[in-house]
Amino acid sequence: MDKVNGSKGGFTLFELVVTLTVLAVFVMGTIPLAQNAVIRQRETRLRETLRQIRGAVDEFKRDTLGACPQGAVTTGNPTVRGGAAAVPVDPRSRVVIDDCTIFDTENLDRYPPSLDVLVEGVRVKPRGLNVQSGRGLRRDTIQATDLNSTEEVIKRYLRELPVDPMTGETNWQLRSSYQDAGSSWDSVNVFDVRSASDGTALNGEKYSDW
Repeated sequence: MDKVNGSKGGFTLFELVVTLTVLAVFVMGTIPLAQNAVIRQRETRLRETLRQIRGAVDEFKRDTLGACPQGAVTTGNPTVRGGAAAVPVDPRSRVVIDDCTIFDTENLDRYPPSLDVLVEGVRVKPRGLNVQSGRGLRRDTIQATDLNSTEEVIKRYLRELPVDPMTGETNWQLRSSYQDAGSSWDSVNVFDVRSASDGTALNGEKYSDW
């Protein structure tokens, strides 16, 4: 019989070193990609959160149009005076703020005094005519005053105060309508909100500039 010379299969030391080197390069290359993906996701959340808060500030501002005349405790009917429109109305605003105690003499622009006000809510009443009339045709009919009477309600502009995705806190940088960007908040009102992070975004911009 012929003698068959067989050999055991396996990797040489050189092959193992090359394989481990390739794997190490691959892993080291994917780590930054994974880190950037996480950062990009947080940046997207930051943009969405800023849009949400700024939208709530703008909505509050729209609801102040015609609200709280000088020295008044409550708001009357800001849309009609003598049969003519007295205050231009944004069609997106269906209510008017009726809680005049939240505005002080410094906050002439009537932006929210703080972010907490957006969460806690303010007293509002519907905009538009509140038709008043006499009794109905029959004693048991509903009166026009009953049809148009509305109870004051609390409107909240934010469900909760969002967390800054970059800091993990609610320590937003605030600016009033009387300040330049980058100024320390003067506590008059909330005109704009920015991230408190001093980090740099993937596009090279500062998060605090968004």
